[in-house]
Amino acid sequence: MPLQNRVTPTGDIIATPHRGLFTGNRGIIHDPATKTLLRKRWSSPAWITCVCEFRGWRRPVMGRRSWTELFFLDEATAFAAGHRPCFFCRRDEANRFRAAWEKGNGVSNIRAREMDSLLHRERLERGKKRLHALPMPVAQLPDGAMVHRDEESFLIVRGRALQWSMTGYRKVEGAIGDVILLTPPSTLRAFNAGYRPVLHPSAS
Repeated sequence: MPLQNRVTPTGDIIATPHRGLFTGNRGIIHDPATKTLLRKRWSSPAWITCVCEFRGWRRPVMGRRSWTELFFLDEATAFAAGHRPCFFCRRDEANRFRAAWEKGNGVSNIRAREMDSLLHRERLERGKKRLHALPMPVAQLPDGAMVHRDEESFLIVRGRALQWSMTGYRKVEGAIGDVILLTPPSTLRAFNAGYRPVLHPSAS
């Protein structure tokens, strides 16, 4: 039976056998004895996105009282949920993201915990996923942005919407109508400043 450790673009954590391209964590939110989630869905404001393989290290998933291994279809999904690149296993990507984040948000010398603090306010509202108004038309959103409508999430690539699923993306016929922004605004501004998230192969 699959563990409950796959993150959707809305930040929910579900059970599915499909792992995706990235792992990551929000701190310790599981019981290693039962390999089940606790009631809380985060224990740290540092929500990070990591590579699935690093220096040959292997971890038993949810097997010890350490950070809870979560999985994402791709980096765009992780960003939509409110995560950012890890400065340990993805240092180059994290530094590129920080540079784009600084440029897009008009700040300098930002520290990881300062980004985390702002992202935490943008990702959650009363314990639930915070949704945002679109700052521009869908067709003008940068590649990697994700939006939401009627319980469905959509990735924007080259001005067009692709519907998200646990196994990948699929084309959408016609317009998707009125949508709400899932990607945190500060992250979206980093995309506009040049950062390009890694997308699942089905997005191409």
